[in-house]
Amino acid sequence: MGKSQEKMSRREAMALGTGAMASLILAPMISRGRFKLFASSTTEYSARCIGLVERTTVIDMLSPMTLNFPQMAKWFANPELFTTTNYQEFKDSGINTFHIGVGIGGPDAYQDVLKFFAAWNGFIADRGDMFIRIDSANDLDRVKRSGKTGIIIGLQDSEHFRRPDDVDFFHGLGQRVSQLTYNARNMIGNGSTERHDEGISDFGAAIIERMNKVGMAVDVSHCGDRTSVEAFELSKQPVLVTHSNVRALADGHPRCKPDEVIRAVGKAGSVMGITGVRNFVKGSEPTTVDSVLDHFDYVTKMIGPEHLGVGSDIDLHGYDAMPPEEYKRLKAGYKASYRFRDKIDIEGLDHPKRMYDLTEGLIRRKYTDAQIEGILGGNFQRVLKAVWTV
Repeated sequence: MGKSQEKMSRREAMALGTGAMASLILAPMISRGRFKLFASSTTEYSARCIGLVERTTVIDMLSPMTLNFPQMAKWFANPELFTTTNYQEFKDSGINTFHIGVGIGGPDAYQDVLKFFAAWNGFIADRGDMFIRIDSANDLDRVKRSGKTGIIIGLQDSEHFRRPDDVDFFHGLGQRVSQLTYNARNMIGNGSTERHDEGISDFGAAIIERMNKVGMAVDVSHCGDRTSVEAFELSKQPVLVTHSNVRALADGHPRCKPDEVIRAVGKAGSVMGITGVRNFVKGSEPTTVDSVLDHFDYVTKMIGPEHLGVGSDIDLHGYDAMPPEEYKRLKAGYKASYRFRDKIDIEGLDHPKRMYDLTEGLIRRKYTDAQIEGILGGNFQRVLKAVWTV
């Protein structure tokens, strides 16, 4: 390249921040304004994309640490097995905070959730050089500056709440988000794959009231339509849809949200996190990154980009990379209405650097920098601050 080009590239790189600069030194610029950000990949990203990820507190509002659950059990049992090499993938992802909620229900939910939270709290305490538990708005403000990765402790079910006082107890253990139901019915309400949805029970209304009081976010991602709408009506705080998509674009998939719920998100000033799970994106092939971006556009046109976020619903590598037996068992655990196809992930968003690829897609769709910063984390940060401030 010529000297003038070399000077321009250096100025552009300096604007990206020290984190990106360190990577760029290892992986030089390929063409003016585009960079190989990671030595292990040939993918180029624009300076604008890298800058957006670098300066935003990026939040994935549903991303378990790993979908290899036997491996997770080993890390919980011996946190030192989680090495700096393991952690580097999280750092390179550009995601600053992960909501790691999973679905834990059934007759032993109370005890099982206690064990789950104990395991997470122990792991975070032991790996305090790498992780920080996100308990408050202040933690969201400081997590990026800390250089650590934030963990929001939440669940995708609320069967562990046997009475309203349990909400206070689990909040004390670090829980900051609770999805009211998983796909099935519980004492609170109905899930998205139940045959009938009678909405929120009296018990459920009391649980929502207590969640509002202690500052725990109500999530309706897996809830049935009536249960979702009634949660918005009952809650005095914005109700989250941490990870779901637009039903109108996904061939009527029951796990996605109808327009009525999307409008409720806008009216409440809340946020809907879009997921890249293939069967929630489109009912037929080809299903691509652009198919996912269509969901962002749909919500933007209906209620505005300030109500959008990311809830990828995968770990860093996706479902299709799971151990074969775990993958088979996962698919078998859902009703036929889930409509799993051969693959669950979407090529281009099934890897640790997916936030960069999503950002490039949003740039292609003509979103502004401020809108993209909101989608990458700013919008969820705004609403979580409001919910958590009691």
